[in-house]
Amino acid sequence: MKIAVFTGAGISAESGIATFRDSNGLWNNHRPEDVATIDAWHSNPELLLQFYNERRAQLHTVHPNAAHFALAELEKDHEVSIITQNVDDLHERAGSTNILHLHGEIAKMIGENDEPSNPNVVDYPYNKDIKLGDMTPAGYQLRPKIVWFGEMVYGMLDAQQIVKQADVLIVIGTSLNVYPAASLTNLYATPKTKILVNKEQPSGMTVGDWITLIEPATTGVPKIRGILNDLVAK
Repeated sequence: MKIAVFTGAGISAESGIATFRDSNGLWNNHRPEDVATIDAWHSNPELLLQFYNERRAQLHTVHPNAAHFALAELEKDHEVSIITQNVDDLHERAGSTNILHLHGEIAKMIGENDEPSNPNVVDYPYNKDIKLGDMTPAGYQLRPKIVWFGEMVYGMLDAQQIVKQADVLIVIGTSLNVYPAASLTNLYATPKTKILVNKEQPSGMTVGDWITLIEPATTGVPKIRGILNDLVAK
């Protein structure tokens, strides 16, 4: 069975990673225009490097949770593709092997003048800060491999194809307020099964034909294997 999984900040929040949109999230301390736009990089790169150095360092203190591990376990019986809005590496560390990061990967760096479709990606240890003057082999300033407002989302066409070809779509821990990523849930032209795992129903989302588990990802996602087994048995 082909399964497309779309994950948002909610699954990572349960591992202790602060989110931007929650009431006590990162936006409360930083305006988006100060730390999440390409213009901010051009005007104050030192602030952005500091902000994302702190975010990267946090990865060393958190671990995958039960939801991440449950998704990795699904690969034993199904063809699973994860499309994530998250920039952490918790899916990888849990054992998932087919992951598309729409908004980039915080543990990786690219050159500021790299072609977005073909960047020179550099892996960086969690505990090593990036500073002004740190360059790629081609001589460009290193910057986080993060999609900022004003930049193109990574792999959107690939994500669309994954969703369209899937037998099952699973949506986990997302407000579905960030576009174009959120539009993926509307592209499921011939749905067989759609499953939502979220602490609350996303506003404006019609879930009449969805299997909904309105609960935390850590308790809801482990239930999906049983749901899929029931589908196979029918």
